[in-house]
Amino acid sequence: MAGLELDDVTKVYGDGNAGVVAVNDVSVEVPDGDFLVLVGPSGCGKSTTLRMIAGLEEVTDGEIRLGERTINDVSAQDRDIAMVFQSYALYPHKTVRANISFGLEESTDRSDAQIDETVEETAALMGIDDLLDRKPGELSGGQQQRVALGRAIVRDPDVFLMDEPLSNLDAKLRAEMRTELQHLQERLGVTTVYVTHDQTEAMTMGDRIAVLNEGELQQVGTPLECYHEPNNLFVAGFIGEPSMNVFDGHFDGERIETDAFDYPLGSEASADLEDGQSIVLGIRPEDVRIGERGTDDSGLEAVVSVVEPMGNENIVHLRFDDATDGEEFVATTEGVPTVSDGDRVRVSFPERAIHLFDGETGEAVTNRQLAFTGADDGTLP
Repeated sequence: MAGLELDDVTKVYGDGNAGVVAVNDVSVEVPDGDFLVLVGPSGCGKSTTLRMIAGLEEVTDGEIRLGERTINDVSAQDRDIAMVFQSYALYPHKTVRANISFGLEESTDRSDAQIDETVEETAALMGIDDLLDRKPGELSGGQQQRVALGRAIVRDPDVFLMDEPLSNLDAKLRAEMRTELQHLQERLGVTTVYVTHDQTEAMTMGDRIAVLNEGELQQVGTPLECYHEPNNLFVAGFIGEPSMNVFDGHFDGERIETDAFDYPLGSEASADLEDGQSIVLGIRPEDVRIGERGTDDSGLEAVVSVVEPMGNENIVHLRFDDATDGEEFVATTEGVPTVSDGDRVRVSFPERAIHLFDGETGEAVTNRQLAFTGADDGTLP
C-alpha cells in the first residue's frame, strides 16, 4: 500500500499557443488508505487526471508520486495501479474466472493453482463465486461491475482508480453499489481515487473530495467542509442538491441591496465588507424559512411557482415580485406540503445561515456558521 501525491500536475494537448490545457496545476495528496473522490462537471479534467495517474496519458508538467517514487516516466504496467472503467471492459468470450485471472496470468509468475485460489477468494468477497463459469453476456450490469472490481482486486495494487464505475447502473443498484464499494474499500484499506460527476456519490463515498472545474482545482476537503464552507461560488453551486440559491447585489454599508430585496446585515457579517462592494448572497434551500402570509411582518413576500413533493421533503420553487422573468429560488420543507402553486408566502433568510461571496472574484467572504441549528427562528442552541 502507498499514498499518492499530485504536485502541480498539468496536461496540455497540442503544442505552443494552440495547445488546450485540460488540467492546470493540480496539487492534491491522498494519504495511504484514503478514499478521494474527484468530482466536477463533464469536461472538467477529472478523467484526464485519473488517466495520468494510471499512466495512460503523459504528464505535461508537474510530478505524480506513489509512495516515495516519482512515476511520471514509469510505464502503466509497472505502476502497481489497478483501474476500473465505466464500460467494465470485460472480455466477452472469456468466463468470469478467466476475466478475473487474466491480469495475474499476464503479469505474475504464480502457478495456476495459486491464481485459482486467489480468484476464488476474490469472487467470494464480491459475492460472485457462483458465477465463475458464466460469460459477461449472461450477467446483469451489477454482476458485470463486480467482475470488473474483482479483476482489479486480485492484483492487490497500491492504488485503485475508478472512472465513474456506477454510471451504467440503474438508480437503486447504484445506491446499493455505493455502499458496497465503501465497505470494500474500508476492508481492503487500499488508497482509492474515484471519479464521478455525481455529487451524491461524492458526498456519500469519499473521505475527502476534490472539486475540479475547467481543469483547475477549486477545493479539497471533507464532503461537509465543501458543502458548508465552499471556497467559491462554483463549489457552492455544484455541491448540494438542490443547488445553493444566489442573489447578486452590492453592500451599501448596512445592507446588501439586490434587484429583488434589501438584506440588512449585522456588524459581525459586515465586518469584512467594504461600502459599494459587489456581493453575492447565498443560502441553502434547507435554510430558507417559509411562513404563511400575514402571520408576521418580518421576512420578504414571495410567490410559490411550483411545489415538488418528494415524499420525505418538498422542493418549493419561489419567485419575488421584482425578480427577472424566470429567476426563481428554492426552499426545501419536510413532511406534507403546506403551500401550493400560486400561494403568496413570507420567506426569511437567517443571517447565521447565509454565505457571502465577492461579486468580482467569486471567492467566499463569509460562510454559514456550522453551529446554526436550522431552527425556525435561526437561533443557536
